[in-house]
Amino acid sequence: MVRRLRRLTGAHRVGHAGTLDPLATGVLPILFESATRLADFALRLPKTYVADIHFGFTTATDDAEGELQPVGDASALTERDVEEGLTAFRGRIMQEPPAFSAVKVEGERAYKLARRGAEPKPKAREVEVYEAKVLDFTSGPDPVARVQIRCGSGTYLRSIARDLGRQLGVGGYLGRLVRTAYGPLEIQSAVKLDALTNADDVRDVLQPAEVILPDMQPVRLNVEQEAMVRQGRAVRVLPEPGPGRLRAHDAGGRLIALGHTDPLRRTFVPEKVLS
Repeated sequence: MVRRLRRLTGAHRVGHAGTLDPLATGVLPILFESATRLADFALRLPKTYVADIHFGFTTATDDAEGELQPVGDASALTERDVEEGLTAFRGRIMQEPPAFSAVKVEGERAYKLARRGAEPKPKAREVEVYEAKVLDFTSGPDPVARVQIRCGSGTYLRSIARDLGRQLGVGGYLGRLVRTAYGPLEIQSAVKLDALTNADDVRDVLQPAEVILPDMQPVRLNVEQEAMVRQGRAVRVLPEPGPGRLRAHDAGGRLIALGHTDPLRRTFVPEKVLS
C-alpha cells in the first residue's frame, strides 16, 4: 500500500497507521507527508473488527493459514455458550500474542522463531476490549461464530479466537477478519486500492489530518500566533481552552501543531509542530 501510493503521488513521506494480518481486510489509514508524524496518536484509536471464529480445531498460527488440528466435538456448542464465553474477554485483559506474530521474544521476532520450528512463548500483556458480541452463529459439526470486537491497540483477534475456543473446551481459530472501523474512519467510506490510479484520485479522497485526532480540542491561531508556534513558542489563545491535549489550526483551518494548555500562564504550549 505504502509503496504504491508513494509511487502514484510522488509524496516524500507516506506511512500507514497499523498493520493487518495477511488474511485480514478492511480499513487501513494511510498518512501523507507531515501527517506521518501523527501515527502514534492514530494507533491509540479504538479499532472495530468483524471476525469468524471456527470451533473444534486449533492451528499453529491461530488462523486459517495453519494446518487444522482437531481438539474436540463442538457440535453441541450454542450461540449462548459463545456469548457467555465472550464475557471473559471484555475490559482490560491479559493476552498472550500468537506464536506467529511480530512481537519479540528474546530479541527476535516470534514468527521467525516459529518458522524455524521453535515454540516461542510471547509474554502476556494487557490489552483492552471495549465490546465483544456475537453477530451470528452457525451450529453443526463445525460451528462458526461471527463476532464483533471493538478493542484498543495491540489486541490480537487470533488470540481471542484461540483463547475462547480453549475456554469452551473445543479449540478455536480465526477465519475471516475485517477491520470495519479505525476510530472515526469506517469501512463504508474507505477507498479500495484499485480505485486509485493516479495522484488526482488520491487527492480527491484525502481527509484532513485531524480526523485521527477526534478527542483533541481545537484552537484557532491568527497569523502572528502561527509564526510564534512554528518557532516553538507558547501563545495565548481565546477563548481559553480547557485542560488536556490540544490541536492548533491556522486562520484557514489547516492543522499546524499539537500541544497542551499551561494552566498557570493560560497559554497554548506547542509540543509537535507540523511542516
